Parts: sequence; C-alpha cells; structure tokens
Amino acid sequence: MTFDFAQNHFELFQLPILFALDNKQLDAQYRALQAEWHPDRFASGSDAERRLSLQASTQVNEAWQTLRSPVARARYLLALQGVDTQEETNTAMPMDFLMNQMIWREHIAEGKASQNVERLEELNSELREEMGALESELAQQLDVAQDFAAAALSVRKLRFMEKLDQEIGDAIESVLF
Repeated sequence: MTFDFAQNHFELFQLPILFALDNKQLDAQYRALQAEWHPDRFASGSDAERRLSLQASTQVNEAWQTLRSPVARARYLLALQGVDTQEETNTAMPMDFLMNQMIWREHIAEGKASQNVERLEELNSELREEMGALESELAQQLDVAQDFAAAALSVRKLRFMEKLDQEIGDAIESVLF
C-alpha cells in the first residue's frame, strides 16, 4: 500500500502535462483513484493505513479540483515552469481589456437596475463565450508556443472575467429573489 506524494497532479491522473485536457479521462481517473484510496475502504485498517488513505484521498481531491478549473490548471502549469502569475501584485492590464471590463460592469448594473433577468442571462452567455475563447488562447500559449508571460497575463484576465461572471450571477439572484 503505497501512494507517491511526489507526483505532480498530471502524473497522479496519468495525463499529459497540458492545458488542453480530456475532462472525461480526468474524471474517470479521479473516480478510480477515489475508489482505491477513499477513507471508507480503510475504516477497519490500522492507524497508519487510515492516515495514508486520508492523505492520499485529500491529495487526489485537491489535484482534481485544480485540474478541473481552467484558471487553477493554468496557474498550476505555470507554477510547474517556475512562473508566478502575480495575480495579487500585477494588476497591469491592456487598456482595451480594462475598458471592456468597465462596459461589462455598466451592462450588469443596467440589467440589475431594470431587473432584466433575460438581459443578464444574455450577458452571462456572452461572457462565457469570451472566457472560452480566452481559454483556447491559453491552451495555445501554454501547450504550443510555451509563451509563459502571455499565459500569465491570460490567467490574470480570466480571473477578472470570473469576477464578472460572479457579479452577473449575483445580479440574477438579486433580481429573482
């Protein structure tokens, strides 16, 4: 009964170290690892076995959560390359991106003020489409060009967009409830 805690997340799930992942394969590997290491399987085992299964199961869960999220996966890939995305310290963004953020926020505020759920859902759909395009760009930057500086900027952009997505969700919720 051994678990290699030194593996990176991709090795743990036996996946190539790429941004563009097969989510079905990731989920299948996750289920297999959870079936193997879930603490319930070791409930009657020794203290050492129960502790190992808990630690292994925790690592499997954390790795799965990281790889399921495009932003977290990109951040992790960059960290494996020794690149810090500087999300907390580097807020510099291209001017057109910042202007777009302001426009998005205005549209969200208008939709919320007019209690127009349909418009807010339309905004959400448009934003998710833009996020998908940026994720495709990120796959190109990480997996093909290995342009880690550009990828770090894309991660920071995606973080901004995730916040907008949350704002839209909050606005829809406030109108409905």
